[in-house]
Amino acid sequence: MNETKLINKQGLTEEQFLAAYDASKYERPSVTVDMLIFTITEEEKLPGKVLKLLLIKRGDHPYIGKWAMPGGFVNIDESLDEAALRELKEETNIDDVYMEQLYTWGDVARDPRTRVISTSYMSLVDSSALDIRASDDADDAKWFAISCKLYQEQRTLTERGYILQRLFKLSFSNEGDNLSAIVKTVKVVEGNATKTERKVVESNGIAFDHAKIIEYAIERLRNKIDTQMLHLD
Repeated sequence: MNETKLINKQGLTEEQFLAAYDASKYERPSVTVDMLIFTITEEEKLPGKVLKLLLIKRGDHPYIGKWAMPGGFVNIDESLDEAALRELKEETNIDDVYMEQLYTWGDVARDPRTRVISTSYMSLVDSSALDIRASDDADDAKWFAISCKLYQEQRTLTERGYILQRLFKLSFSNEGDNLSAIVKTVKVVEGNATKTERKVVESNGIAFDHAKIIEYAIERLRNKIDTQMLHLD
């Protein structure tokens, strides 16, 4: 039985449309993946457990010498998941770990090179079982203890709901490095609709917009683990 081929308004079948399609008609943004690799450790100097994040030191422009999450560009012939695993292995020597997609970040000017859309991944691992080694375009790779403190909050009532503005201070530290950032979140609630925006207000040593991605990841972690055991606040 012959199927009737559908045609569009120009009188083209799907085969004809695809054969004539011009992919250069639209500008193409670049796509990257960024990985948040967390671990929880026992520290002699602090009671309880400490949350740490793996960061790499950038070896090239932009943000050369700054610290960032492991990540990189997605190749045309690989999936996002494949790119995440490849980049993590290339930059940190970590492989065979479970990661889940966290969020996709698409602010127009988030990367000074070009229009870049990034999908972030998150994983909670046992750092004692990993052999961390910086390679590819990373000059170094280290675990940083994280502190995320809410130090300012303002709630404003509106006709249909409220606006909640918060400022978080993020601190990152290890034996030889101390980094920090301030992230502003604005949550707008109108009836049943909720919208939250994040902005990096200040960044000392952290590349790109990674500070706000990290803040969001920590918020997600708070919903997954017992934060009473972690030094986040």
